[in-house]
Amino acid sequence: MGQLTGKVAVVTGASRGVGKGIALALADQGATVYVTGRTVAAGTQVLSGTIGETAAEVDQRGGKGIAVQVDLAKDEDIAALFDQVKREQGRLDLLVNNAIVIPDELTQPGGFWQKPLSNWEMFDIGLRAAFVAAWHAAQIMVPQRSGLIVGISGYVGVTYTYGPIFGAAKAGLDRMARDMAIELKEHNVASVALWQGFTFTERAIDNLKNVPGMAAQLRSSAGSSPEFPGRVVAALAADPAIMKRSGGTFINAELAQEYGITDVDGHVVPSNRAERGSPIWQPV
Repeated sequence: MGQLTGKVAVVTGASRGVGKGIALALADQGATVYVTGRTVAAGTQVLSGTIGETAAEVDQRGGKGIAVQVDLAKDEDIAALFDQVKREQGRLDLLVNNAIVIPDELTQPGGFWQKPLSNWEMFDIGLRAAFVAAWHAAQIMVPQRSGLIVGISGYVGVTYTYGPIFGAAKAGLDRMARDMAIELKEHNVASVALWQGFTFTERAIDNLKNVPGMAAQLRSSAGSSPEFPGRVVAALAADPAIMKRSGGTFINAELAQEYGITDVDGHVVPSNRAERGSPIWQPV
């Protein structure tokens, strides 16, 4: 039995990338994971991965995977997801707000005024939908007087990275986690934001292979696998003293060292605090 056997988790954006990595790491600890995302059929996206494939891997890794198609731009989809969780499980122990839209223009040259206004969807999915999901999760967690809401953020919350919308969405996620923690504290429900550094997702690897001079970073020890943040999330979800951290923003690499966690290949992921900045919010 894993540390999360009998626990129920929802992970957004889990078809691939960090969301998939988190789902698999939770599976290693025996969790039931609702794998959510938009991709249900292979070959419909440029990058590989579907919610069904991730759910099947969750099963193989010792958890229970339940694939649910969710468009986070639709409030009704989010509501239906949590109705399903409550109906099928009767509880919810963990929500991981991981999803954010990454438009092609994000990494292209040019000022914000030279890019389409549709890039605002980073805010809609990366922040607004995270609030809607947390709103529904709290409806389940507060009555049971337990639970953890995690926002996957990054150094971009304090350091310019790619553009103002991306930065505002991540900074907002950090602040929202802190303020939700204040209101959830009396109900014994925790809320934290986690800063993840460079991650070797499918998209990142593809970009590095195709950008001149970047291929060497594929062997960089500064980055981590997509499962590394999931190992940290799993440790937090199993921590009986999690309320002492509620409201804080934490660097995954630093929490990993506290919990004795390494990446899947055994290497210690370094913190980028000195190079990229420090979290603002402390536990409440």
